[in-house]
Amino acid sequence: MKPGLEAEKLVKEFGAKPVSELDSIPDFFTFKKGLIYSHREFDKFFSELKKNKKCAVVSGFNASGSIHLGHLPLFKTNLFFQKRYGIPVFIPISDDESYVTGKVKTQEEGLKNSFNIAKQILALGFDPKKTFFIIDQIFTDIYNLAIMLSRGVTYSQIKATYGYAQETNPGVLFYPSVQSAHILMPQTEDFGKIENVLVPIGLDEDSHIRICRDLAPKFNFKKPAIIHSLFMPGLDGEKMKKSKPETAIFLTDSENDIKRKIGKAFTGGKETLEKQKKEGGNPDVCVVAEYLNILYLSDEDYKDLSEQCRAGKTFCGNCKKLLIEKLQEEIGKIQENLKKIKDSDIDKSLLKNNNCFTKYQKS
Repeated sequence: MKPGLEAEKLVKEFGAKPVSELDSIPDFFTFKKGLIYSHREFDKFFSELKKNKKCAVVSGFNASGSIHLGHLPLFKTNLFFQKRYGIPVFIPISDDESYVTGKVKTQEEGLKNSFNIAKQILALGFDPKKTFFIIDQIFTDIYNLAIMLSRGVTYSQIKATYGYAQETNPGVLFYPSVQSAHILMPQTEDFGKIENVLVPIGLDEDSHIRICRDLAPKFNFKKPAIIHSLFMPGLDGEKMKKSKPETAIFLTDSENDIKRKIGKAFTGGKETLEKQKKEGGNPDVCVVAEYLNILYLSDEDYKDLSEQCRAGKTFCGNCKKLLIEKLQEEIGKIQENLKKIKDSDIDKSLLKNNNCFTKYQKS
């Protein structure tokens, strides 16, 4: 994938490092395909991970809607670390942030969405015994740590990072402390002092984690490592968004939904079949080709497809048909798994108040 201006800006202006310069990367498609583009101290985390030191992944999700295809590579990366190295994965589902920012109308809606998202995540194959969901309306003990961390950040810092105005909801202003608490929580005594924490995020979330990394040493925590994932394009070639459901494939989509949406996807084909036979297509701008490349094809197979496309020997309909089949198969399996997820499975993975952070309450 091409990194784009936002990714390049993270490296050139905000001190992130390209993953391509690392001496060692995980043997996983998101790294090998370049989808994981940049990082902050991932090399240190990965070194400790390979030494079997205590490690964890913290990877949050917004409670405003369902998981879509653009989220899958990052969750598959989290799942890779859990399966390959047996480490815990903490998943904050930000029901409180969704409410205070107006992404959901009520707290009840945020809570309902959070449970549905948790079920979808377990349906991807996560181990309920090694996966911990943080839903703040339930795990309210998180606020004890957040309150402590809030002493280390100022309004000026929040304003400079996010551009908030005086009229901003105070819940929004406080949320960076809550998010930092989610990330630093595994390092507390209550969770076994797991000091090596990795936070996989999208490019647009780096500012949140920079605040957390600034806060960490002020309270004797180790700075979390970060990896940044590039954005998969929407079916229209623009950024994939939950607010534009026709441009994204959701885990709740039916086979017909998938077929219809891929049928309308932006491609690099010519106006007519005859013209494409003569001039060839352009896989470099084709969303369908990019999805196939990232999610399903080996480098060799994608190279062959690209050459066939440029030579006018394969056509958009062929690629769409292949992608539809792959997506229907994968999402169909996830939906079958979802039917098997019980409320008791979520209960096993759901963090609840249990006298956590009591030392902070006493201090």
